[in-house]
Amino acid sequence: MPDLMLESTEIVKTTNLNDLDTLQLAQALIERLTISPNDWHKLKSNRKARSSEQAAAAIVFLLKDRPEEALLRLQQATSWLDRSISAPPCPSHGSVSKIEEI
Repeated sequence: MPDLMLESTEIVKTTNLNDLDTLQLAQALIERLTISPNDWHKLKSNRKARSSEQAAAAIVFLLKDRPEEALLRLQQATSWLDRSISAPPCPSHGSVSKIEEI
């Protein structure tokens, strides 16, 4: 997700979730749900994946007391679910521009 601006956490894998604070749990969730570069082409149009990614980001922003950013992410999540937005074409595979004749 470009422009997410979330700090990456290095959460030690633990079987006791009580050892983690709420922000660490939310950041772990966003790390789990973020579409990796290797999976981008496969999942860029997957509405569940894109919506989940945005909703998790909204939780992190709420916990960081950034409600405006959280609201934007929640609106994006909703837009993926109600099909009002779609993935743009990949820049490396987008439309071929016409070569103008001189």
